[in-house]
Amino acid sequence: MTYELKDNTGSVFANDRKTEDTHPDRTGTAKIGGREYWVSGWLHKTKKGQPYLSLSFKPKNADDARPKQNIRDDMRNLVPF
Repeated sequence: MTYELKDNTGSVFANDRKTEDTHPDRTGTAKIGGREYWVSGWLHKTKKGQPYLSLSFKPKNADDARPKQNIRDDMRNLVPF
């Protein structure tokens, strides 16, 4: 049985692939408005020492997974010679 995300829900887990301080402490997925997102979270503390989780959301679709063409490739298609 596979887990299916319901709308406006998500899950994050400890990032066992973290190799640098800038990598997220938590990673996962969420579904918001029928669209799936990658979720990244970083553990922080307030000035008073209270822990909190800072989150980032990135759309999870095929267009974002493809590498971006560089400008030279774009220009090559426009220049006729």
